[in-house]
Amino acid sequence: MKVILNQDVKGQGKKGDMIEVSDGYARNFLIPRKLASEATKENINIMQGQREAADYRKKKELEEARQIAAKMEEITVELKAKAGENGKLFGSITSKDIAEELKMQHHIKIDKKKFVLPEGIKTLGTTVVDVKIYPEVTGKLKVRVSEQK
Repeated sequence: MKVILNQDVKGQGKKGDMIEVSDGYARNFLIPRKLASEATKENINIMQGQREAADYRKKKELEEARQIAAKMEEITVELKAKAGENGKLFGSITSKDIAEELKMQHHIKIDKKKFVLPEGIKTLGTTVVDVKIYPEVTGKLKVRVSEQK
């Protein structure tokens, strides 16, 4: 019997897969527990529609991420911080600070976890920060830190 999985089933497949299983396994285990539904024409069409919608959504998100990355290449985020001699900051500029300033100055909202900034910015000047916007899209953002008077 052919069934479409509604959830991941260990040893059988992932959600949305159409698999061939024995009649007893399908009727006595998978279908009563709502782990799968019978592969009728109607259910197959629904599954294909959901796949197409998910593919369209992913494509749209990827395009938006590329647009944000291109926009980020052109802008610079300005931050002010107290600094001592030789341009060393008291403390550091974190990804949270950069995310807040990016939202305030340029109205681009990006989660602080997306910034690749292992130890923060600890000196005055301009730094280029990598931002992982989407799995395949990484943007570069210029961050200029000047001394607060």
